[in-house]
Amino acid sequence: MMENKQEGPKNENDDLYEHFRFVAQKGQQPLRVDKYLMNYIENATRSKIQKAAKDGNIYVNDTPVKSNYKVKANDIVRVLFEHPPYEFLLVPEDIPIDVVYEDDDVLVVNKPAGMVVHPGHGNYSGTLINALTFHFDNLPNNSSNRPGLVHRIDKDTSGLLVVAKTEEAMTHLAKQFFNKTTEREYVALVWGDVKEESGTIEGNIGRHPKNRLQNTVFEEEDAEKGKSAITHYKLLERLGYVTLLSCRLETGRTHQIRVHLKHIGHTLFNDERYGGDRILKGTSFSKYKQFVDNCFKVLPRQALHARTLGFIHPTTEKLMRFESPIPEDIEQCIEKWRSYSKHST
Repeated sequence: MMENKQEGPKNENDDLYEHFRFVAQKGQQPLRVDKYLMNYIENATRSKIQKAAKDGNIYVNDTPVKSNYKVKANDIVRVLFEHPPYEFLLVPEDIPIDVVYEDDDVLVVNKPAGMVVHPGHGNYSGTLINALTFHFDNLPNNSSNRPGLVHRIDKDTSGLLVVAKTEEAMTHLAKQFFNKTTEREYVALVWGDVKEESGTIEGNIGRHPKNRLQNTVFEEEDAEKGKSAITHYKLLERLGYVTLLSCRLETGRTHQIRVHLKHIGHTLFNDERYGGDRILKGTSFSKYKQFVDNCFKVLPRQALHARTLGFIHPTTEKLMRFESPIPEDIEQCIEKWRSYSKHST
């Protein structure tokens, strides 16, 4: 592999590199460290974790531990290796980018569904960052060492992203996202008939205590376990057993729309991670099941698209607003539901 000067966070333990770091929550019941890490690390297998422990790569509170160590509240669990994390070995790749707008300061791109925004565990190539570093020189690093990146959208969500081309643009845009002054509107197809024409979902979002690959909304008594999150939604079209919504983000938490909509009983259509990839509303007829399966085939991902993006230009101070048309896979799925709801009423 080609050598890259970018390195991951170094560690005082014999020049090892930290790949993962977790702090056990206050309410953590004693749990074997291999089981604990299985809940946290995407794409990890028990055997890989156990091998890492056997090789002395798993540390709790700066001491190497074996697989059977019981993680307790406030333990600091880290996985250390002799090589840097793969996401720091950033290899530029000649992947086409759909550039919506470009000037000397910013770049607005339309990300296709299926493309990961930045390298991370299990996705070390083929990301938007790999493509950006091939097509653009000297992109500024953000606080996480990711060139040009100001915000992100999930792998299977399509739509608009702004990328900073200069340090000044990075600072200016990051401040807008922090101050919640950007405009971000998504189109979402959800299970169920949403009764209200519009509404606001508020609820602190954090990691799910039992399924670490999901996030969840914490009720008031546990609110401190999550970060505040606000989503505004508006009805676009009722389609029988599903509803088309416009969602505006006031905050930008991981999986925010997916988690908030599930919380109010309207999981995103075909959102595998949150249970939307099975029939949640409708009839028990086999014909209906076949129809829904056909919809899943047309749209093999969650029905979420980042349609509108607005921000103040870092140099001109003018408001810039971009819109990306609903992609064909979501459009085809909506058409199927339109036709079905017309014929079934």
